[in-house]
Amino acid sequence: MGEGSKRSVTVLQTAVQQFLFILFPLAVAYAGAGDLLTMTISNKISLALIACFLLLAPLTGMSWETFGLHWAAGALVLAIGFTFFAIGWIGGGDAKLAAAIALWLGWGHTLEFVSLSAVFGGILTLAILSFRGSVLPAFVIRQPWVQRLHDEKEGVPYGVALAAGALAIYPQTIWVKVVLG
Repeated sequence: MGEGSKRSVTVLQTAVQQFLFILFPLAVAYAGAGDLLTMTISNKISLALIACFLLLAPLTGMSWETFGLHWAAGALVLAIGFTFFAIGWIGGGDAKLAAAIALWLGWGHTLEFVSLSAVFGGILTLAILSFRGSVLPAFVIRQPWVQRLHDEKEGVPYGVALAAGALAIYPQTIWVKVVLG
């Protein structure tokens, strides 16, 4: 292999590693911000996370057993999430996003992710309840997303808590270990 070919392969490997490193954090941050602003989480985000997991997992050198455990984590969180959705505790988008995040984080990190998300969700809920009890200046309340957050009939944008939980766990995952070596 010539020097130019080796350099091209190295550049491609570096680009793939950087993509691996930033894809998940950007996607979950986007989902959290979108939920905050619109009180919805697009199915496209969860589906994109699943598709990217399928494409990128082989690049990590993940064993079939580990790959299966990642899917088991996602399936378990999806089942629990839809149970919570059926009860009315969370939205359907929250359940799907939580499952997609658990798929990426894997079996070994799912309990910590769920626990941290619950803590962040409690803090978020208390903050929103306090926010809803406050009087806002007219220029602030004119913003549609602020109106939704301030409306006592609305829920809590739990995607924010899910994103915070995921980002707190992310540095411990196989994705970061692959990039950092």
